[in-house]
Amino acid sequence: MKLGMVGLPNVGKSTLFNAITNAGAQSANYPFCTIEPNVGMVSVPDERLEKLAEIYNPNKFTPAVIEFVDIAGLVKGASKGEGLGNKFLSNIREVDAIVHVVRCFESDDIIHVEGSVDPARDIETINLELVFSDMEMVTRRLDKATKALKGDKKMQGEVDFLKRLLAHLENGQPARSIEINDENEQEIINTTALLSAKPVIYACNMSEDDFINGIESNNNYKTVQNIAESEKAEILPICAALEAEISGLSDDEKVMFLEELGLERSGLDRMIQKCYALLGLISYLTAGKDEVRAWTITNGTKAPQAAGKIHTDFERGFIRAEVINFTEFMQCDGNMVTAKEKGLVRSEGKEYVMKDGDIVLFRFNV
Repeated sequence: MKLGMVGLPNVGKSTLFNAITNAGAQSANYPFCTIEPNVGMVSVPDERLEKLAEIYNPNKFTPAVIEFVDIAGLVKGASKGEGLGNKFLSNIREVDAIVHVVRCFESDDIIHVEGSVDPARDIETINLELVFSDMEMVTRRLDKATKALKGDKKMQGEVDFLKRLLAHLENGQPARSIEINDENEQEIINTTALLSAKPVIYACNMSEDDFINGIESNNNYKTVQNIAESEKAEILPICAALEAEISGLSDDEKVMFLEELGLERSGLDRMIQKCYALLGLISYLTAGKDEVRAWTITNGTKAPQAAGKIHTDFERGFIRAEVINFTEFMQCDGNMVTAKEKGLVRSEGKEYVMKDGDIVLFRFNV
């Protein structure tokens, strides 16, 4: 999974990126500090995997990973090449989802590129640049579809939808918020490579006081909440400064620090959880002395395709999957022999749809 972190200059984007990846991206109080995108790999926290590692003491421990890309700050006119616009848009095209960092805190010490803190304006600035780029894409596809319609009346549905989509974009609305009526319309969205159709999490960068006093007391956060609901986007309250402090702590210190703030999880953990939900992802697990590992798949994936994540031979020669869910496994005190004696290890065929937390052994023959 590849997540692109975007935002206007000086909203705390690179500070947050540094905190959650420890990759050391440059962070400074002036625009375009980030030019080439910084990349950081982050292990996905999974208590189930850690429990399996305690049981098997494996030679290798491999959690799922997420790639975070810190993309250059954006300004108005990016869709026409202003600032670092062309580079920004091409970087966004390569990610699975967007983490849009929005400044929701006041500070006289950190200059805002627009001179004031206004999350609705900031979101609109970036959304419009993506929308303008998408309008060009949709216009080109509409022209092509209109020409094809003359010889093929089956193209009428595509032409009608593209016209509706173009009007939606011209109204300043991102493609992800348009009403989809059937699979054909969804397919058009999927095959037009629209930037504003990408799933978005609005990361509201707030102050430490906001977390102490209660995030609902921050009116800027409420503004972003309303925008996220209208766009079918996710929202995540986070404090880049706090995440920077947390990143340097030991695991025990981290737990104590979060408890003092009344938080169960760090911002990174909550962000990963939101990303998995947003993209419809789950993890299945493989466990043994050689390796304990998490594999990320799309929710709804069947057993042979899940096996193919490990190796194409597993999918090609799939015979069956021996499956037990993690919860059931732990009810047997993490003992596979006991689980089998109780009949909890199931033999599943090609139509089995994988569940989050399944521990699997694939049988195959090639």
